[in-house]
Amino acid sequence: MNGIGIINYLYANQWLIAAIVVWSLIWKGIALWKAARNQSIVWYLALLVINTLGILEIIYIFIFSKDKLYSDQEIKSEGSVEKKVI
Repeated sequence: MNGIGIINYLYANQWLIAAIVVWSLIWKGIALWKAARNQSIVWYLALLVINTLGILEIIYIFIFSKDKLYSDQEIKSEGSVEKKVI
């Protein structure tokens, strides 16, 4: 398919472009929120600048993003379990 054929295909199927934009924005929003919450400046900037149709965002969310607001250690006091905030 040459360049003109691709343009004609996308013009005829504008719903495909809209679906790709929505898909990408959802994943980018979640990943940027997690990166900001974890104070990962490098990841935040990379996710903001690099557009990979959600692939980099999904990798960050499921592999590299760890909730840093709570440590893995739990403090037990008087029979109740509380998470230690760092």
